[in-house]
Amino acid sequence: MTSIENTKQTPYILHICHSYYDPFLDCARQYAVLFKDTPYKVITVFLSGEPDPLVAEKACSDEVIFLNYKSKQLSGLKLGIIRKIHQLAKQYNFVACIAHRAKPTYIAALATHLPILSIRHSFGDFDRPGRRFLVNFFKSRLTLLAVSNAVRDEIRGHLPDWPEEKIQTLYNRIDVELVQSELLPKPEARAKLNLSMDDWIVGSVGRIHPDKDPQTLIRGFAKALPSLPENAKLCLIGKGKLEAELKTLVLALDIDNHVLFLGSVAEARRYFKAFDVFALSSDREPFGMVLLEAMAADLPIICTDCGGGAEIIDGIGQLFKFRDIDALSDALIKTANVETSIANKQAINSRLETLFSDSAVKQAFWSNSRISRLLNA
Repeated sequence: MTSIENTKQTPYILHICHSYYDPFLDCARQYAVLFKDTPYKVITVFLSGEPDPLVAEKACSDEVIFLNYKSKQLSGLKLGIIRKIHQLAKQYNFVACIAHRAKPTYIAALATHLPILSIRHSFGDFDRPGRRFLVNFFKSRLTLLAVSNAVRDEIRGHLPDWPEEKIQTLYNRIDVELVQSELLPKPEARAKLNLSMDDWIVGSVGRIHPDKDPQTLIRGFAKALPSLPENAKLCLIGKGKLEAELKTLVLALDIDNHVLFLGSVAEARRYFKAFDVFALSSDREPFGMVLLEAMAADLPIICTDCGGGAEIIDGIGQLFKFRDIDALSDALIKTANVETSIANKQAINSRLETLFSDSAVKQAFWSNSRISRLLNA
């Protein structure tokens, strides 16, 4: 247990997360490891979710606190949570707070007097006038960090009076070495997913949700199918409310022998080497962690040209316009006919390491002049 004396002398970072459901446990890890081998210690607070030792370990923080609220308890004024965070803030020498999403930012602003790095993970965060009012009210203590330039630019449009240095980008990232070490070899990955070694496989991973526009992915695959290898398959990993509709579409297109719905797969990123190409058809993807995982597996990538995904694969993948079935079909055909070269794989790995790795983003974080001033104030 940390002594009272040490809590007053050691600089601490208060790190508040709404919950630890996927992908936010890894988001917590990403920010905690920024302070590894520095004088700062990180206390991560999960507002919702039951205490879990494995979650605490994966959060990579010096201390993890589970407030164990239910999601419905996080609506409204959240006075009980605010009181708990306020009491916690009095026990430690916190120098700054990192808060993910709107509710943790609101709680941190009311419960503490700390400067706050508010991490913005999605589009539409400031569509509501109430949210714009709150951040403007606490503007002097807030710096907004968006997960992509696309999200950053939307926020700047909503908050035109804010100086640009207060609304910046800090990319999501992965522990490249760890992710690559966890990848199953192609034969094992295919065996685990019950896929044939003879198939040519287009993989896609994510919720089967309107935002992901899986209809275009299926229609583009169907259009390309006559020009793809005879054994081509489209494999969808994930579940969601569109699943029944998509299965009806697959039957209507008469491609049910070529489309596989694999459902939810735990630690899906371990199986990416089962694919020959990775495709993402999302509308306005704020970032796209699955693209980093596909890059770690050396896969050729096809992605819509909107949102954060286009930033990730710029120069190393194929982009197509949202809902452009013909362009997606052409990209699939091109990928099937051109083998990924060693040079292509090296370019993919280089982009991953230099922009989206833990080490690259840690360097960007600590070289950011505004963040340095905030932490050293």
